[in-house]
Amino acid sequence: MTRMQATAIGFVAVLLWALLALFTVGTEPTPPFLLNTVCFLIGGVCGLVWTAATGSLGKLRSVPWTVYLMGTAGLFGYHALYFSALRLAPAAEAGLIAYLWPLLIVVFSGLLPGERVRGGHLAGAATGFAGAALIISGGSTGFQPQYAAGYGIAFLCALTWSSYSVLSRRAGDAPTATVAVFCLAAACLSLPLHLLFEETVWPVGAQGWMSLALLGLGPVGLAFFVWDIGVKRGDIQLLGTASYAAPLLSTLVLVGAGVAAPSPSLAISALLITGGAVIAARASLKRPS
Repeated sequence: MTRMQATAIGFVAVLLWALLALFTVGTEPTPPFLLNTVCFLIGGVCGLVWTAATGSLGKLRSVPWTVYLMGTAGLFGYHALYFSALRLAPAAEAGLIAYLWPLLIVVFSGLLPGERVRGGHLAGAATGFAGAALIISGGSTGFQPQYAAGYGIAFLCALTWSSYSVLSRRAGDAPTATVAVFCLAAACLSLPLHLLFEETVWPVGAQGWMSLALLGLGPVGLAFFVWDIGVKRGDIQLLGTASYAAPLLSTLVLVGAGVAAPSPSLAISALLITGGAVIAARASLKRPS
């Protein structure tokens, strides 16, 4: 597998995450930790079945416990914060603040051995961030003081996921099958917190249950496996910058579903985000392979 093939595989996760906000809203009024429990259980069981089918279960025993700790903290922490943010602030604004993680990945990747952050990477990431920020400021509601807690939690999402992604690169020898264990461990952590702090409320109607199933199969399932391949074997700076397509796509999906109102700033945001990805790609092409 080449570096660019791995980057393309990683980008599949971005396409799946564009549906995260929509499916999360569709599961209302199910509380965050219950969502975590069910979705991670679906993703983890599917991943474990795939691991067994490919004969890779034995490889999991040789993985250091620190890798399992890092992965579990990343998956559990990010999504617990993400689901909470979407309950405490409007879906479009909270989701887009959470998508600060691509810019942080580009910045943090400079700490990795053998990686170099070029000016083009930073310029591309900053341009993409400008596009995302324009969507936020041009949204149907904009920032409102009563949602400050939700905005703060959404920023912690960005910090958590960017840290997890960069640390995954450092644990590059660990097989992608470990993601199944991360998911199952995150489900086990979420269940007692749900029982302690939340009331059990399930999705409403067939549409709510369908949203829950799709959430576990895609954005909180398959996405983690392809993302693991991308950040470990692909161009992490380019992948981070290209990930700014997710907030744009996420907002377009919310608009199409009637959850968020359309805004003229979306077109300008699309140009900025696309331009940022192009700038970062040019910087990546200049690096020695």
